[in-house]
Amino acid sequence: MDGILMMGGAMALLLLLFALGVPVFLAFLAINTAGVALFLGPQAFGLVANSLFTTASTSSLTAIGLFVLMGEILFRSGTSEVLFEAVDRFVGRLLGRQFVLAGLLATVFGALSGSNMAVSAMMAKSVFPGMAARGYDRKLSIGMILGGASLAPVIPPSVLTIIIATLANVSVAGLLLAGVVPGLLLGGVFIAYALIRVRWNPRLAPGRAEEGDTAAADRPGLALAALRCLPFTLIIAAVMGLILAGIATPSESAATGVLGAMATAAVFGNLRLGMLKDALRGSVLITAMILVIMASSTLFSQLLALSGATGQLTEWVTHLDWDPVWMLLAMMALVFVFCMFIDQVAVMLVIIPIYLPLVGVLGFDPLWFWLLMLLNVTVGGITPPFGYAMFAFKGARNDVSMTELFAAAWPFVGLFLLGMLVVGIFPSLATWLPGLL
Repeated sequence: MDGILMMGGAMALLLLLFALGVPVFLAFLAINTAGVALFLGPQAFGLVANSLFTTASTSSLTAIGLFVLMGEILFRSGTSEVLFEAVDRFVGRLLGRQFVLAGLLATVFGALSGSNMAVSAMMAKSVFPGMAARGYDRKLSIGMILGGASLAPVIPPSVLTIIIATLANVSVAGLLLAGVVPGLLLGGVFIAYALIRVRWNPRLAPGRAEEGDTAAADRPGLALAALRCLPFTLIIAAVMGLILAGIATPSESAATGVLGAMATAAVFGNLRLGMLKDALRGSVLITAMILVIMASSTLFSQLLALSGATGQLTEWVTHLDWDPVWMLLAMMALVFVFCMFIDQVAVMLVIIPIYLPLVGVLGFDPLWFWLLMLLNVTVGGITPPFGYAMFAFKGARNDVSMTELFAAAWPFVGLFLLGMLVVGIFPSLATWLPGLL
């Protein structure tokens, strides 16, 4: 049991460092360096360098930098405002239309950026003020934005999905596609929840003849709105279509997405050299940090294997003789609780090396299990008290209190967990689309 004790001590120390605010990559490097020196000796420090080199030279991770760059170009160029106006026209006259608009926009923006924090902050600035001005219920409005933003890492393209797939040794393309159906399903559930609540209590939203509807009648028709949506639709279709058709790898489709983002910015007159420099600088910084963290997680996994912790844990779980369903619930519950208090990416990077050998032992389908893990980690972004998407919303709207944010988030956390349960009961929701590859 020495290996398991070592693993438990390392996890506890890592989580303590995260809780103290130590950057994720520094915490990992400190623990890994100490582990190498303690268990393998100074002569094994080459293992650290080897992990850094292996991660940095993994071709599939090229997609991370390209997807980040695609999102940076779309948001820094201001083309997201064009998409907002176009989708607004499509919603038309509908009781509770702003809730539908928020859900649709969050889903589309999530597919274009992959960042729940970016979508939450952007919609807090652009969508929430209009909802509040029209008299829409503030908590339900905030909840719709947070719930929609939480879909960003699930609906591809998603950097978080690529990280999980790489660390878990599953198909990157397969896991990206596995998130499509559950992500769209959750988006539909959020919109349906809001409309049902408005149906039961019309005071949550103004009447049909609201300001936005009157203005919509004077706007260009649906044909123009569809035309303005076309470039964004082509980007999403190209990125996912090329992967599904087997024509391109995720990295190649990500490069296509970058070209599409540049073309979209040019079409709407927002392609400028200064903007491209800022987008490149931002994407390089984000990508470099992600790669260092992943290299540290890879080394952590190697240390667990060399210390015997992985083998001992597998043997221990086998002797528990629990039903796989109960093991799955316990494993997911542990991650959910951790993500309430610790950075979600940090928890994922600690947990994946530990859970990886157990997936095969318990007989779980890898794509299905790691998609559940993705959903579990993602909902942590809107789970009180430390969901980062909530902090991003708060940073954009100082007039919203944390108490209000917490109250708004919980119903959508519950809906998200309900969605996880449905995917858990019906694995084909996750495996059907990847099966077409």
